[in-house]
Parts: sequence; C-alpha cells; structure tokens
Amino acid sequence: MGFWKNLFRKKNKEVVNYEENDEFVYDRTHVDFVEVEQRNRYITGCLEQMAEASHEIELLTGEYNLVTSYLTDIEEIEVLPEEETQEIHVIAQRLQALEEERIKYRGKKNRMSDTDFLKLRKQEAEMEAGIRKLREAEEYHVLVKQDLQRLDGERHAYEYRRQELYGMLDNYRGMAVIFLTALVICIVMLVILQFVFEMNTTIGYFIAVLAAVAAIVAISMKYVDVEHERIKVENAINKLIQLQNKVKIRYVNNFNLLDYLCMKYDTDCADTLERAWKKFLLEKEERKEYAEAEAKLEYYQKQLINHMYRFRVKTPERWVHQTNALLDKREMVEIRHELILQRQSLRKQLDYNNEVAKNARQEIMEVARTYPKYAGEIMEMVDHFEKEYSSPESVYLS
Repeated sequence: MGFWKNLFRKKNKEVVNYEENDEFVYDRTHVDFVEVEQRNRYITGCLEQMAEASHEIELLTGEYNLVTSYLTDIEEIEVLPEEETQEIHVIAQRLQALEEERIKYRGKKNRMSDTDFLKLRKQEAEMEAGIRKLREAEEYHVLVKQDLQRLDGERHAYEYRRQELYGMLDNYRGMAVIFLTALVICIVMLVILQFVFEMNTTIGYFIAVLAAVAAIVAISMKYVDVEHERIKVENAINKLIQLQNKVKIRYVNNFNLLDYLCMKYDTDCADTLERAWKKFLLEKEERKEYAEAEAKLEYYQKQLINHMYRFRVKTPERWVHQTNALLDKREMVEIRHELILQRQSLRKQLDYNNEVAKNARQEIMEVARTYPKYAGEIMEMVDHFEKEYSSPESVYLS
C-alpha cells in the first residue's frame, strides 16, 4: 500500500542550502520527532552545543576578570591623593633610574632590544603557559579545520547520493506507469480479438496479467530498497549537520582564542614567541650577574608593592615593571587602551558563546512548542542538563 501511495507522490526536492561560515544551522525538515531516537538525538545535539558554550564561558570568564582587575587598578591609581601619588612617584623614579643604569651598563652586549625585553618581562609569569596555550591552539586549529573539511565532504557526498536516489525513485515510478499502461493496452487488444474476431484469448489474459504482476512486484521490491536507503541517507545528512554545528562552534572559539593570544603576546605564531622567549631567558640570565643593582632594584620593588597594597591595588606586582605608566599619564592611557582591547576581544567571545547557548535553547523551546506531546520529555532533558552544567558563570541557563 505504501508503494502505491509513494508511486504518484511528488518527490521532495528540498535541499539544505548550506555554506561553511561562522553560523550554524538548525534543520528539522527531515527529523521525525515521533521517533524517540531521532527526537532525543536532535535535542541532545542542542544541549551539547549549550554545554560547549558553557565550558568556553567558564574559561573566558577568568581571563575577563583578570583584565578587568587590571583596569580597576588603573582607576585606583588615578584617584590617589596627591601625597600618596608623590610617594609612589619617588619609588617609581628610583626604580626607573636603576633600570636605566642597568640597561646602559649592558648596552654593548644586549642581545635583544630594551623594548622587547621589557615587553616580555611584563608577561614573564605567564609566558610559558602562553606558549603552551598558543601551540595547543594552533594544533587544535589544524585538527578542527580538517574535521570541518571532512564533514563537509561527507555531507556533499551524501547529498549527491540523495539526488541519485530521488532520480531512481522517479525512474521506478515511471516504469510502473509504463507497465500498467502496457497491461491496459494488451487487455484492450485481447478484448478486440475475443469479441471482434471471436478468438480464444484466455491464455493471453493470463500471460498479460502474470507478466504485469511480475514486473510490478519486481519494481516494488526495488522501490522499497531505494526508499530505505534514502531514509538512511537523510538521517546521515541530519547527523552530519549537527556534527558540523558543534565543530564550527569549536572552530570559531579556537579562531578567536588564537587571535586573542597573538594580540596578547604580540606575535604571529607559537614558534616566533618561543624563539623570543628563549632569547629573553638568555638575556635574563646575563642580567643576574649585576647582583648589587638587582638587590637595590628588588628593595624598591618591594617598597612599591607595599605602598600599592595600602592603596587597594589588587595586582601591584604588575606595576613594578611599568613605572613609566606611573610617571607618565600617556603611558597609562596606552596601557588602558590595550587592556580595553583585550577585554573587548574576551567580551566578543563571551557574547558569541552566550548567543550559541541562547539559540540552542530557543531551538529546544521551539521544538517543545511545535510538538507539545513531547514537551514534558524534552523539558526533563533540559532540566537534567541545567542541573549538570549550571554554574555562576552560566547566566544563560537561568
């Protein structure tokens, strides 16, 4: 019965218009929400997108809070009373003078510029971790890009096969129509021979009907096989789209992370940063030879840190190597601008992941509204997910 119902049915030529970009696709066209497996797989895919976004938000929030604390320190320093500002200026000037004396003393054998040395020294505590993060991000970028290309290739292959199957189904429907037409013509001819020419056409009727039945049965079996394969191909395409959505989220987050790390460490790749870091370590080892200058420098650094702790500066260690900013407002403005750019980059990543989670949740809610019969089951899955992944940073779950 299903064969005859599908025989004259117009084929569904709807194809997902998909291009690889930063957006992701929700396509429920070929998802049968009546089937538990397909329904759960689709909802689970959306929940996994929310989980991925939650994980990224948790990682980004720590870095965002750190950058924000640096900006808060700048605000605290700028509103200090004149007397306290003068105390910090005196210590900062002594620190600056000692630093200039060291640099001048070593001028003839510097292996790297003072600018590069001081720039790396600001980030010394986090440089090894930064190199590791950048290298891991670069390696992961290659893997994710390969996954995207592979998934895209598989999806196009399945879509090509789907078009072939639609063509085969059309052909089988056409063949069925041809055989039925031929049977009608044969019967008409046999009727003419029987009643006009008074011939015995019993055997002819039997042969015609038997041949038509055999042909229709053969075509029906082929049609059913092709239809089953078409359903499998449709399910495979849906699964690939969900996988591509997850991989694209990772790709965008990884790309943003690479961009942020390169901006933060002012480099183009991990190898360049590592070479600069090794050069810095060699330079630092040479500077340790000047014990007396180092001892004086350490003393005034402690003095500066102690003073700044009194003034509610949360990260005074950062300003030990940024005395120029304490003495020159223009330097402080440049540092503020750099931190603001870093925070904007982090904010962009946080907004993206919040949008990912929001869209995934909206898609789940839309499915629940569209299929109210399964809304309770869907909401149970959402509640279980929220209990498992809820955290203070995951504000989008509230």
